Amino acid sequence: MDDTGSLEIRWIQGFTGKSITFVDNKTACYPCGSCISFLNLETKAQSVLQSPGRGVGAFTANANNGIFAFSEQKLCPSIFVYVFKELHLKNELKGGAQLDYTSLTLSDGGPYLGCCSSLPEYTITVWNWENAEQICSKPNAGQGVVSLLFNPLNCLQLCAQSTAGLTVWNIEKSGSFHDLRPSVINLPATDGSFVEGLTATFHAANEKIPYFGPEMPPSAITGLHGDKAESIVTKLCTKARLTPTAICWTAKSGLYVGCAEGFLLLVDPESLSVSILFNPTTDTSPELRRIGFQGLTLNKTGLTAIGKECVVHCLQFKETQINITQTWQLGDPVTTVMHSPDYETLLVPSNTGQIYKLNPTSDEVVKILDVLSGNFVAAAVSHTDRNICVSVRESGNLQLWSTDGLCLGSLSLQTEVTSLACCPVAQYAAVGTSSGYVLFIDLNRELQPRLVHQVHLYHCPVNHLVFDKEGHYLFTGGSDSHIYVLDAKPSQRFSVMGYTVVSGPILSLSAQNIRTSKQVKVLALCSGEEGRHQNGNLLTVLTLPTGDLSDCVDKHDCLSTSILKVSRYEVPHPLVSCVLGISEVFAYCHKRKTHQRFQLPQDTDGPSSKEVVQLKPEQEVKGHPLGPASVALSPHNLWLASVGRDGLLLIRETASMEKYIELHCHSSRLDGVRSVSFSADSQSLLTAGYKDASLLCINLRDKGLNAGKLNEATQYSKSMDHLLKDIFSKENDVLIDMPEWGQESIPCSDKPQESEISAEEAETVEVTEQDESYNSLLSAPPSHLTWLESRREAALKEENEQYSEAKKSMRKTIKELRDTIQDMIRENETLPDIERLELHEFNLDIEEQKRLEAMVQQEVIKVRSEVEWEMLAKCYLRDVLKKECWDSMKVKGKAIRAFHSEHEVKNYPLRERTEEEEEDLRRVQDIRKFEKAACTRSLEKCSKTPGAKEEEQGEEGRGAESAAVSGSFSAELGYSDPHIYDQFSLQTTEQRINQMILLQDLIYRIKTGFNADFETVHRQKVQELSRARERNRQIREIMLELDMNETLLEPTLTVSECPERLLTVEDSEIKAEKYLTPEQREEEERKKLEEQKRLAAKGDSLRERALDDMMDGALEVKKENILKVEIPPPEFVLTKPSIHWTEEERRVHKEYENKAKDLSEEKEKYRKSMGTEIKKLQAVTKDATERFDGTVKQLFEKKIKCEMTVYQEELKITYLAYSVLIEEEMRNRELELKLKLEKTVAFKDEIGEQLKKHEEEVELFHENYSTIVVDDKSLDKDFRKEFFNVPGHVVDKLYKLFKRRPRVQKMRTQTANNTNPFKEQRLCGSLAPDALGKMLKAMEELDAPENMPEGLNRSIWEKFCLVRRMKVESEQKVKLNALTLAEMQAFLQKRRDEDKAAHQEIKNLSDELERLHRQKNRFLMDTMVQVLLKPDQVEVAVADMTADYTDSVLYPKSVVEDLNRTIRTLGGQKIASMVECKDFRKGIIQLQWEHRWLTMQIEDLNNKKRDIQKLKLTKEQQDYLDNADQDSRVSKQVSSLEKTVAFQEKTHLQSVQHRKKMIDQLKRQAALKVKKSGVVEQRLPDMQVAVAERRLVYEEIAPEESQAASTEERYQEVVQRSRLKDLVKAQEEDLTLLWAEVDCLRRKNFPSLDQLKHT
Repeated sequence: MDDTGSLEIRWIQGFTGKSITFVDNKTACYPCGSCISFLNLETKAQSVLQSPGRGVGAFTANANNGIFAFSEQKLCPSIFVYVFKELHLKNELKGGAQLDYTSLTLSDGGPYLGCCSSLPEYTITVWNWENAEQICSKPNAGQGVVSLLFNPLNCLQLCAQSTAGLTVWNIEKSGSFHDLRPSVINLPATDGSFVEGLTATFHAANEKIPYFGPEMPPSAITGLHGDKAESIVTKLCTKARLTPTAICWTAKSGLYVGCAEGFLLLVDPESLSVSILFNPTTDTSPELRRIGFQGLTLNKTGLTAIGKECVVHCLQFKETQINITQTWQLGDPVTTVMHSPDYETLLVPSNTGQIYKLNPTSDEVVKILDVLSGNFVAAAVSHTDRNICVSVRESGNLQLWSTDGLCLGSLSLQTEVTSLACCPVAQYAAVGTSSGYVLFIDLNRELQPRLVHQVHLYHCPVNHLVFDKEGHYLFTGGSDSHIYVLDAKPSQRFSVMGYTVVSGPILSLSAQNIRTSKQVKVLALCSGEEGRHQNGNLLTVLTLPTGDLSDCVDKHDCLSTSILKVSRYEVPHPLVSCVLGISEVFAYCHKRKTHQRFQLPQDTDGPSSKEVVQLKPEQEVKGHPLGPASVALSPHNLWLASVGRDGLLLIRETASMEKYIELHCHSSRLDGVRSVSFSADSQSLLTAGYKDASLLCINLRDKGLNAGKLNEATQYSKSMDHLLKDIFSKENDVLIDMPEWGQESIPCSDKPQESEISAEEAETVEVTEQDESYNSLLSAPPSHLTWLESRREAALKEENEQYSEAKKSMRKTIKELRDTIQDMIRENETLPDIERLELHEFNLDIEEQKRLEAMVQQEVIKVRSEVEWEMLAKCYLRDVLKKECWDSMKVKGKAIRAFHSEHEVKNYPLRERTEEEEEDLRRVQDIRKFEKAACTRSLEKCSKTPGAKEEEQGEEGRGAESAAVSGSFSAELGYSDPHIYDQFSLQTTEQRINQMILLQDLIYRIKTGFNADFETVHRQKVQELSRARERNRQIREIMLELDMNETLLEPTLTVSECPERLLTVEDSEIKAEKYLTPEQREEEERKKLEEQKRLAAKGDSLRERALDDMMDGALEVKKENILKVEIPPPEFVLTKPSIHWTEEERRVHKEYENKAKDLSEEKEKYRKSMGTEIKKLQAVTKDATERFDGTVKQLFEKKIKCEMTVYQEELKITYLAYSVLIEEEMRNRELELKLKLEKTVAFKDEIGEQLKKHEEEVELFHENYSTIVVDDKSLDKDFRKEFFNVPGHVVDKLYKLFKRRPRVQKMRTQTANNTNPFKEQRLCGSLAPDALGKMLKAMEELDAPENMPEGLNRSIWEKFCLVRRMKVESEQKVKLNALTLAEMQAFLQKRRDEDKAAHQEIKNLSDELERLHRQKNRFLMDTMVQVLLKPDQVEVAVADMTADYTDSVLYPKSVVEDLNRTIRTLGGQKIASMVECKDFRKGIIQLQWEHRWLTMQIEDLNNKKRDIQKLKLTKEQQDYLDNADQDSRVSKQVSSLEKTVAFQEKTHLQSVQHRKKMIDQLKRQAALKVKKSGVVEQRLPDMQVAVAERRLVYEEIAPEESQAASTEERYQEVVQRSRLKDLVKAQEEDLTLLWAEVDCLRRKNFPSLDQLKHT
């Protein structure tokens, strides 16, 4: 199609409120999509410049010289510099960035362009755009930069605004060399205070080191090094600073800075000072507080500022006060503000799509642009003669555009829209919303579009709206697989004619008219899966007639298959978009990134069938490189347009899709193009960007080679207009007469009436007695029903009305039946068990019952599964906690409580030592053994010296003092460790670390020893408890005999004493009823039956029955209870009165009384003895428990001592760890200083090289300048020689004219009425304006013949003028070189100053490093020692004690005690503050370790990432991935394996034959060996006789030889032993000498305890 035409942009619309600026006094420009739009502020006319690259990125313009520049959006982007009026490309700047630019700026006084690149290099670069030369750059300097701005008064200075602060960059020159030098502006803190930089604290050599060691800077504490360490530490250790949001240069080269916190600052770039002009926290002006200073620009008298509100203020500064001189109120929030170059116009853009023009001399506000804001969803061209364009945005704004791109009108739909389509038979548009509505908008009134109808079709977004070309139907599609068919004619009130359902969510929808058969075909692309909405491979073609479809639907308004013909197709590759042509389908496959054309079968018009036809592409061509893409077909079906995420528009011919024309219309970084549509004449297209908020109108132009295709499109459009002309006029009149759809007309108010369902209709039959209201419908219908739901409700209501009488009779019959069944149930309950029926036997509907039971069972299973998962999670958590906190403990934590008090003693929970800890302990102990052995050897050698006795006495003294200076009670507890260092001998870091390991082992042994004692006491308590229970059992038996009831002491183990109870749950603790599964119930019943059988069998045992009868079931004779013994009275006592007793009976009665008296006395004695026994047992229990309480008290006292000792040792460890940490900080500081020193030295060397280089350049340039000056002076001297033939008085006149110059230098470039605050610019020599040209132009007036002296020849005058011009040129050359020389000398002087500063910095760093070394040595020598003081002793400084008491005053003891109490109070406060400081330092250390841990984790993750990236695949895996045809690959492998198997079988057979041959050969060899063995066996007796003879001979000779050998061996041993003794003696003497030297050196370096004591 390249020969057919080309694409050109007609107009573009869209404004985001960003990057707008003046390009001259009357024109503003801003980026829009992939173009630059120019807006004339007077005529409001717009013009467009298409980007020559890929999109538009950063943008800037300079209105003073009419230059604008912008970058493209691609890898290695270029910067395009244009001249405005001609729109001529001045230059293309390449190579400044790899990915993108974040900011651009142009200078006013020179050809400079500043730019800042994004990651990864973050480079700030300055270009000379005239010759496309990069003059200087600074890498890694633009991180976070959002804006660059040149100083209007100095083109060699620009300001970089970032999210973190401000940086002023100065361009320093030396000839052709340029260099960027930064000056960082330190902004105040967010509270308005000025933050000082971090400074390290150092102490001089003679100063006393603080108690906790030298104070190090945060960088040394954190351990960070490098360039980023300082910035990180600064952020962590300083206050948050103000965030700049707007900057503006002042008329005096200062900077106004507006901050997000509401501050207004004034910055002096020369002195880097910052002053606060407005502080919202202290100033009380409410107007200024509301400004916010989000945008700033300089005006004639002051400053113009905007803020968060829709207000623009003009400010004037008078000393320290700010006055508001003028205010403009706008209707929309604004983002920035700017003045025109002549400062006569103020431009204020809004982020809602408006641009306002303000006049500084009046309050007039003019809106010059109002295009709204937001991303476009779709755009289409209405089918009218005017070709009005319609667009909708995501926010619901519908807009009408003219053919020239002017906004005619808009309508806010106040809802999120998703699709748009224009009707061909009426002037309206259909809009789909995200809530499922289809809105119909009347477009006849262009200025005021109106909503005339709406219908609710979906509960999901309406993604697709399609009209057929002749306007019969409107088809809608969504993600719920429903396609609705609506009548497109307004005369039919846009009625819904029916619907159909396709096989999956709809991805694409298109329609095609078949005029010959009066049919409309619809193509739907379906994904076939509910969760997959990206692509699909199912095509559904629906065929409908163009007549009335009202009678072709079922009762639910579904289109009947008799009228709707459905054809289903499947394509091999998933598609993302497709469009229906004439018997063909055009689609885009994102997977293959190709356009495909499918030919539909000819029998498409046949009856509907569920058979799916497989389609293969007839043609496939390369598509968009970045997808997915969508396709659109022109109205005359000859052109195919496609747009994608790459931002390209491709147009192809449908006949042959190989050739195409393309246009880059939207940015690929903003997701490219969202939609495309053709106009009715197919000669214009509309594209909407996805996220760039731009709408593009494109014209298709022919090149004159084949204009017939465009004419064909025009003829087709005219024929369609003629065909639809009558219908259009008729339907459009109906549309105009339709009323506007109001909020009260929304068909939601009557939906509850239509969907009302009575309780009687929803009744269900139950067999139990319930309230009738329970059977009613509980759930109300939704408030917003779709059209289909409303139709179904209406059908249901109509059905209810039709069969209401039948339903009433059925309800009555069911009620009677229900009452009868309930009576039967009641009667059944009174029947005997054998006649009673089960309740389920009364159910009439067994299937419904089963269904309900199944439903309940499913719910039970679901709930049970959830509970089981929850229980599993809790069990897992329980196991994890038990493993970490219980199983891992070697000694579990428990306690012992006293019997008669609340006193409790706990043990030490201990974990098992790890292998690393054991290994470290063994290593340290071995080291200490070696050290002690070496020390003992040294002492033995030194004992022979004369001062040995004194040293022994010193050792005894140190041994006596060791208990006082050991610092703990561990020795008193018997846990001293001989390997522990003396506190005075800890000098190195390794020794301190070893000491910490030994002290940790000591603590572990102390805790272990106490735990052993604890276990002994715990076992003792368990034994006491068992004895107490036994005594209580005996007491209960006695009390039972005595019939007593008293409360006994029942001591038990508590939970703290037996913590294992916490891990087990008793059945008594569970309050809920235990749930048993059917299997568990069966098991319980089985166990009960077995128990019953066992008891029944036991009951029938004769032996047990006889035992119960004879001996009460026991085989032993129990002791009779005397208290239960009773003597029965004689029988006559009960039958006869006493007067009728006989003598014998009286004697028997007396004996009875004596026996009864004796029995009572024995009972009383027994009771007393039992009471005594009870008291004895209770006393024993009490004594035992009290003794145990005493043991617990002793254990508690020991626990206190152990706690004290453990705390003392832990305090030692804390001191040692802190000293190691301080030493580490000092090492970090030393490393930091060394790194700084190395960098400073390297920087000084670099400066020195540059200085030498620039000195040579300046010297050379100075020589050239001197030569030029000499040449200039020679012209003055040689003047008279040039005119030697002229009279003297004439030469004098000529010389005066020779010296005369026009006053060009004093001419001002601005006129008197110029209001530009930047009146004069400071320019360097090389950037000065063309003074020579102006001078020569001014010299033309002096060279005129009128100024020629009288009597002078014309030729001499011309010669004079030529000489004077040479002199003027020479003078200008001298001035220009003088300026350049001054610049070079200034640059050289700055480098010299930098060299001096670097030298001073090196000196300071060296001094600081030396000072640090002295502090480190003092810290290592000044060891902290822990000393135990006796009770009531206070540590005092000996140096402060007064020896002379002559001037002393005697105070009362109470005064001293009061003073001591005050001191103790203050001391407690000090300790509290020290503890707080310690906790704070501990937090810092924890953060440091966490930071190191995170750093290591990052390194591990990076290593894992690198390993994954470098993962290599085997050749077999690569072949598997590369080979697409896996079946053939497998078949090849199988065939090769079969060949291999056959070959191996053949080889195996050969090997078997070979082995058989070898076996035969071996058998023959074995037979030969047998024969030879027989021969040898025959000779064996003779050989044995010979051997015996030889042995006898050898035994006779051997003793003599062995004696001689042993003699020689003993001699050698004696010689070797003598030599070894000599060697040992010599080495022993050497070692003695060396140990003596070592001991002397040790005495010199480490003073002994005696020496410390005496000093």
